[in-house]
Amino acid sequence: MNKAPATPRPAIDRQRLDKWLWHTRLQPTRSKAAQFIKDGHARLNGQRVTDPARTVQIGDILTLALVNRTVVARIQQILPARVSATRAAATWETPEH
Repeated sequence: MNKAPATPRPAIDRQRLDKWLWHTRLQPTRSKAAQFIKDGHARLNGQRVTDPARTVQIGDILTLALVNRTVVARIQQILPARVSATRAAATWETPEH
């Protein structure tokens, strides 16, 4: 039995904000990510976002008001799935001021 070679997933350049927060482990579940956004705790490029379906892309700047800290993140990569915490940490960086 020959298996067909695995086809690589296409590069993703955009994604829903709630999925990005969940995939990068900045929120524990997708539903909590959606509620976090609906509650007004996220800003995208300086503008408050309340729609979990808002699209983000590489280069966007997110400001997230988490429970015990504020995170400012520049999106470096869009992931097709949730990954390990180590891998997720490499998908965003803190922009220089």
